[in-house]
Amino acid sequence: MNRFLESLPLARDRASLRYGAALAISSLALALRFALVPALPSGFPFTTFFPAAIIATFLLGAGPGVLTALLGAAAGLYFFLPPLWSLAPGHSAAFALGVYAAVVTLTILIIHWMQRANIRLRAERQRGEDLAAHAELLFHELQHRVSNNLQMIGSVLSLQRRRITDPGASQALADAVAKLQTIGRIQRQLYNPDGAHLSLDRFLPDLLADLVNAGGRPGIECSVEAKAGVQLEAHAAIPVALIIAEAVANAVEHGFADRETGTIGVHVGFEGEQLLLSVVDDGVGLPAGFDAAASNSLGLKIARTLAEQLGGQFSLTPNAVQGSVAKLHLPIEWRASA
Repeated sequence: MNRFLESLPLARDRASLRYGAALAISSLALALRFALVPALPSGFPFTTFFPAAIIATFLLGAGPGVLTALLGAAAGLYFFLPPLWSLAPGHSAAFALGVYAAVVTLTILIIHWMQRANIRLRAERQRGEDLAAHAELLFHELQHRVSNNLQMIGSVLSLQRRRITDPGASQALADAVAKLQTIGRIQRQLYNPDGAHLSLDRFLPDLLADLVNAGGRPGIECSVEAKAGVQLEAHAAIPVALIIAEAVANAVEHGFADRETGTIGVHVGFEGEQLLLSVVDDGVGLPAGFDAAASNSLGLKIARTLAEQLGGQFSLTPNAVQGSVAKLHLPIEWRASA
């Protein structure tokens, strides 16, 4: 309905059609007024001409509306006001004609102003849609450039790694390249041009599949159990995604080092007053006496640091049955309102 109202007046670029339609409306109004002569008492000369002028103005614009109103005034004066068959109004006819002219003029002006407002509104909405489309284009271009820059940095680090003979330094650069690639994948999935939050139950399956595929381990199956609609604040989404990515990467690299198949499950729920995200695998498990807090692993240090920055806690412990379980506890304050 709103779209129809904003499209008025009709046929704005075809004046002949609009004025021809106004003549047709005037003719119908005159024929209807003659048909109502037996049913109407004298003194109602403009009964059908007033609504005809309003309809013409509403559908066709102010110009056709004015033409319809003038034709109606002439027809009412000539055919239905004394002296009949004359365009010279008597005293009572002049009064009726004046009332008709005042009411129809005011009504036509109101409809005209409303249509002008609708035209401006439509133009502003079109301008807004054009700006939104341009902003989305710029956003995707920015995302593309950021992704290319991350790939370029990773390529530079990979080239530099080839020149390094020290195993520790070479591994550090390899880890840095992997982290850059992970950040690039997370960024592409997390950010929307409209700024909307992504629910974890929709985001995590894609992230897990991407991480496993990037590691070249298609035999590892991933699953996500998450309460529908759980979201995170925008500034917490990237750190949480990085922590989950590190836990998955650790399971793939160490838990399934000598296996081509396995399962990784991510669970999202609540534990008391905290949001709990856990990554469970059925791999070989952790070495005896393993202490994540004392580990020199760069990935685990990053996960612990990010968790602490969010006011949460990250832990990696043996699973009760088989494999290991990584847990991230976060204050519920980081949860975004749905």
